[in-house]
Amino acid sequence: MLDVRRMQVLRAVVTSGSVSAAATNLGYTPSAISQQVSALEREAGTTLLEKVGRGVRATPAGMLLSERAGTLSELLNTTEAELADLRAGRTGLLRVRFFQSASVALIPPAVAKFRTERPEVQLDLRMVEEGVLEQVADGEADVVVLVIGRDVPGARGVRMLHLVDEPYHAVLPQGHPLCAEEDPLDLTQLAGESWIHGGLAPGPCTESLSDAFASAGFTPTVAVDADSPQAAQGFVAAGLGVALLPRLGLDIVHPGVVVRTVRNPEPVRRIYVGVREAIADQPATRSLLTALFDSAGA
Repeated sequence: MLDVRRMQVLRAVVTSGSVSAAATNLGYTPSAISQQVSALEREAGTTLLEKVGRGVRATPAGMLLSERAGTLSELLNTTEAELADLRAGRTGLLRVRFFQSASVALIPPAVAKFRTERPEVQLDLRMVEEGVLEQVADGEADVVVLVIGRDVPGARGVRMLHLVDEPYHAVLPQGHPLCAEEDPLDLTQLAGESWIHGGLAPGPCTESLSDAFASAGFTPTVAVDADSPQAAQGFVAAGLGVALLPRLGLDIVHPGVVVRTVRNPEPVRRIYVGVREAIADQPATRSLLTALFDSAGA
């Protein structure tokens, strides 16, 4: 394998025209320069310099390696500058994954703040519902915002951070008797209602609501299993039941419903950030995490 440092020495000899001149420029002895060139010739398996009068000139092989040494030098300088930028958080790429309702009011403000602070860092933003921790563990993503259930999941090489506990709110049709009650409502006050579920697949959201219903001492009678919080609001507005929907799913409220807070217990879904351990402490990553926590706090 060719030694890059010896290639740089050869380049100095070729550009200066003699071993002694290269030795002076590099601060070496002529003997040390000759030894470096001889070692490079052994690595290359061919002669790299030939004598011309009192100086030397490069053979075709020597000229090739001298030119490549210049290219490598430029590449190394560029790489060092890019690496310094990455360490300082000035450039790079962060691949961010998140669940659907987080794209309504949580992710956009965080992204806007981050891009203002670090405009040279690219963000690859994608909505993903399944397998997000595995993507981070496998190095296919850097940061993921996800809902967890009863237990905090773990994955090798992933740091888990609690972002926020997002409350569920009761959604009632206009004119419902409980609309006149003081806010918040006790969850037990809704025990006898028909329920509209907002697209709950088996998973952490279902766990959160199941635990809340169990704590309130009842099992809901589900009238409609809608495919999204927005669809659930439509069924509630039509008078087909009531719903518990996460706050992020209520950024736009149907005009035919009333939203009330709930207590005893207050259902919440726990939102976490999973970040790839290898880049968790880099400045750009810390800036993004700060933006996400600020957005969650708002």
